[in-house]
Amino acid sequence: MQNLKYVGKNLFLERVSIQNFLKKNKTPFYIYSENQIVSNYSNFVKTFKKTNPLVCFAAKSNSNTHILRVLGKLGAGADVVSGGELLKALKAGIKPKKIVFSGVGKSEEELKIAISKKILLINCESESEAKLINTLAKRLGKKVDIGFRLNPNVDAKTHKNISTGKADNKFGLSIKNFKSFLKEMDRFKNIKLEALSVHIGSQILHDGPFKKTLSVMNNLIKELKLNIKYVDLGGGFGINYSDKEKPINLNVYAKLVSNFARKLKCQIIFEPGRSLIGNTGLLVSKIHYIKRGLNKNFIILDAGMNDFMRPALYDAFHKIIPVTKNSSKMKSAIEFVGPICESTCKFGIYKTYQKIKENDFVAITNVGAYGSSLSSNYNTRPLIAEILINKNKSTYIRKKQSLKKLINS
Repeated sequence: MQNLKYVGKNLFLERVSIQNFLKKNKTPFYIYSENQIVSNYSNFVKTFKKTNPLVCFAAKSNSNTHILRVLGKLGAGADVVSGGELLKALKAGIKPKKIVFSGVGKSEEELKIAISKKILLINCESESEAKLINTLAKRLGKKVDIGFRLNPNVDAKTHKNISTGKADNKFGLSIKNFKSFLKEMDRFKNIKLEALSVHIGSQILHDGPFKKTLSVMNNLIKELKLNIKYVDLGGGFGINYSDKEKPINLNVYAKLVSNFARKLKCQIIFEPGRSLIGNTGLLVSKIHYIKRGLNKNFIILDAGMNDFMRPALYDAFHKIIPVTKNSSKMKSAIEFVGPICESTCKFGIYKTYQKIKENDFVAITNVGAYGSSLSSNYNTRPLIAEILINKNKSTYIRKKQSLKKLINS
């Protein structure tokens, strides 16, 4: 997180001192750097400058309307996976012709919304979905541009819960079945095949799987002599959550994509999420209690797994840093945990850590992606606030849900 640093002993995000900010803002809350979002998007576009792709931000990674609006103003489109995300993208000012609709289980109601809003593409993931779109389009007197998401059977070498491109994953249509369905496409007069789409997984840290997928797509398009307008190469580009990880270097892949697009004369679509938003956010939390255990001390935070699910869901590591630094050390190992009544409500073990005490504050880093978007009301806990920082200015982009409204809902 380039816009995160210590000034003296105090943690700053852009020009905002988190310690000072806490005087008027109750924890836990998410806080994001707008300048980091802008920088990430600009760097991504610069990397793929020769290709000039349509960059459709994966709204599932962070669907806050204000963040969608920031990206939309920069020129981004949106990759959505639900009717709700589609409507949020439109509300944020993203143009329909910059929206692609993905997902394996789109409902009839959601498809009607997509058709009526005249979005760029609906990426089908089964033969049945394509047939349903044709039926709905015929009923509405429309002709709809579709893509087919293919399953290339490529192992992305990532966590099994975020792998989406292998044959045993639920996503996409097998190449064999796509070839078979392609033979009867002419029967469906209200859909037009304009794109092929692929997405092999998330948090991928090396370009090998992307290169292999590009080769599969290239060979298939040439074999079938397809004349398609778009190739949607998905997203999945990883970031460094720990000091041991290195973010993926996309420069080599960018050259391959440029050659691919030039030879096939197609427009490239990307669907980055984590790589644009992951390193922009903090989850700031207060230490409620410190409880002695037999082998370690438990640092009990006011943030729970309902606020931030990634460690429980993926065994994910996120560095936890103090809001105020000191040079003293804790005498024993510690584990940061939350208040939810589940053993999986935990955030990380540290063998050594600076001295901290009850009522101190810490920040969980790199939570911009799949943080707030995965949050819930589990244990009947209100959704927490989200705050956007721009230099020294802060804006609430989601106020904390009131307990009264939650109970009465």
